Amino acid sequence: MSKSNKQTILIAGGDGLVGKHLVNIIDTSKYHVIILSRKKKTSYQAGVEYAVWDTDKKTIDDIPSPDHIINLAGAGIADQRWTDQRKTELIASRVNSAETIKNYLKLHKIHPMTYVSASAVGYYGDRGTEILTENSLPGNEFLSECCVAWEKDAWDAGALCSRTIILRIGIVMSSLGGALPKMLMTKKLGIFNYFGKGGQYYPWIHITDLSRLCLESIENQQFNGIYNAVAPQQLTNKEMMKDIMQTGGMKGLLIPAPEFSFRWILGEMANVVLNSDRIMSDRLLNSGFNFEHNKVGEAVVHVLQKNI
Repeated sequence: MSKSNKQTILIAGGDGLVGKHLVNIIDTSKYHVIILSRKKKTSYQAGVEYAVWDTDKKTIDDIPSPDHIINLAGAGIADQRWTDQRKTELIASRVNSAETIKNYLKLHKIHPMTYVSASAVGYYGDRGTEILTENSLPGNEFLSECCVAWEKDAWDAGALCSRTIILRIGIVMSSLGGALPKMLMTKKLGIFNYFGKGGQYYPWIHITDLSRLCLESIENQQFNGIYNAVAPQQLTNKEMMKDIMQTGGMKGLLIPAPEFSFRWILGEMANVVLNSDRIMSDRLLNSGFNFEHNKVGEAVVHVLQKNI
C-alpha cells in the first residue's frame, strides 16, 4: 500500500453503523482512509481502502503509517442475551481492538497525532436524575465494567499518540440500525411504547453529529480527554417518544411496555433500555462543537427522511 500526501485516517469498526456513515462524510481530497476488516475487501470508493486485522492474534497487515486513528470497534451490546460467555466477548471485542492497534504502533514505532476511541454512556450505570459529567464516577454493573475496561485500553493505545479523545456515546439516532428502528417497530400498527415507567433519561445523538464529532476530534487540536457525546437536550424516554410522535406527525397510542417483561425476556440486558442517565454535554459545547441536530423529534424525522 502506498501513501499519498494526504493525511491518513485508520478506522477500526469502519464497517459498522457509525463507521459507514463516518466514511461517507470524510473529505477524501484531504484524507486517505484505511478501514480495518477481518476479511480482505476491495473498496469501490476513491480514497478508501481496506486492510486485514486479526484481533485474536493482535495483528494488522502492513499499512501506511496513520496520522489519526478512530477506533469504533466492538461487538453489539444488545445483539445477544448476556450470558457469561457473551459478556466476556463484549469486553474482549473492545479491549482486543485497542491492544491490536497498540501492538502495531509499538512494533512499527509509529506515533500518530490523534487516537479517538468510542466508549458509551453505559459507563455511568443507572443513575436516575443525578446530573452526570465526564468527572462522574462509573456505575457498578456490567455496562460500567465493560466501559471502564474499554477506556483503560483506549488510554494505553492513545499513550502512543499526541492526543487521546474518548467519546462516551449515547443512543445513536439512525434509521438504518441501533435503537431507533426498535423504538418504532410497532409504528405501522399505530402503537408507540415507552419502557417501564418511562421516567429514565435517554441521552442521544444524531448519527451525523457523531460522525462530525469524530472528525472534529481530529481537526481541532484543542480536543483532548473524555467527552460525553450526547446532544444537549435532556429528555426522559416517555418525553422522547412524545416529541418524536408530535414532530413526526405520527398518529397512534403511546403506551408503556412493562418493566417486568423486559426483565423476563432480556434478563440483565434489560438495563440497556431501563437505565437512566441524565448527562451533560457542556464540555463538548464549550469546545465550540456545534450540534446540527439538538431536538430529538427533528433528528428522528431527518434520519427517516434521508434514510441514514
